[in-house]
Amino acid sequence: MTTEHSGSGDVSRSLELLWGMAQRPSRGPKPGLALDRIVATAVRIADAEGLAAVSMRRLSTELGVGTMSLYRYVPGKAELLDLMLDHVNGLDADAHAPGLGWRAVLERVARGTWELHGRHPWLLHVDQGRPILGPNAMAGLEFALRGLDGLGLSDREMINVLVAVDGYVTGTARSHLNAVLAEKRTGVSNEDFWNAQAPVLEKAIASGRFPTQAKMSMDAFSGTGEEIFELGLTSLLDGLEKFIEARRSDESGVV
Repeated sequence: MTTEHSGSGDVSRSLELLWGMAQRPSRGPKPGLALDRIVATAVRIADAEGLAAVSMRRLSTELGVGTMSLYRYVPGKAELLDLMLDHVNGLDADAHAPGLGWRAVLERVARGTWELHGRHPWLLHVDQGRPILGPNAMAGLEFALRGLDGLGLSDREMINVLVAVDGYVTGTARSHLNAVLAEKRTGVSNEDFWNAQAPVLEKAIASGRFPTQAKMSMDAFSGTGEEIFELGLTSLLDGLEKFIEARRSDESGVV
């Protein structure tokens, strides 16, 4: 499947639509659709059939309107993708619970991102190297930054921490979901896939060239995606705790 790119359309137009700054047309019939409905429908299609299934023609069919009429609301698929990304990034209602420590905040951010990819696997096919920051994205960033504020970190360090956590979560989610999607795509179970390799791998192990692997138990590779995610997240946050403690010591002058 081809990779889509955020921010690849008319950036100014995407921002206008995201922030409600777009001017309504002064001529023509009164708009009969809500932009939110168009975006929600596009997300529903992508969730069920993948991002490639989303097109202006398909949307017009689902919404019961002419294809050209959709262009009164959104210029094209590139800008629609920007709207879809911000739409799915909405925080849960309880995400803003006051009094959370920095670690609890980052745990919520990390688990929220993990669950987000599970609900919307098509996110794996979007390169967000140049994200368009809409209201939901900004709200999520504000929540995360507020959790890190006052810890002695510089502004750059706070952003770097968030990028590190996001990079870990999205990378782990990608590995996990790719395995799940491969089974659906090919119709071959993971068990059958690895069993097909067993005869060759057993001979390789028996050769004595891989002694460490030879002595491992049969369930060594049976860890679930969630198990791996939790192990990595705990380890990452433990490391960040040491980093934050060092910054606090520097700020207080404690050696």
